[in-house]
Amino acid sequence: MEQGVVKSYDPVTGVGIVVRDTDDTEVLLRPGSLRGSVFRTLRQGQRLLFDTVEEEGRHYVTQVRLGQDGY
Repeated sequence: MEQGVVKSYDPVTGVGIVVRDTDDTEVLLRPGSLRGSVFRTLRQGQRLLFDTVEEEGRHYVTQVRLGQDGY
């Protein structure tokens, strides 16, 4: 489980960017990334807990959770 902050999010397309706390790298949100979570939209600066998956050399956000440290 990783933590990060939403850098950008477009609710129309479902595409966005989250910046990891550990190394300040950017992880992509793609359409459907919020499916199954409590979130319907995200705002800039919002804190998230999330897992990532690597596909074709890029990291994508999966399993978005609310809050910090599992809360």
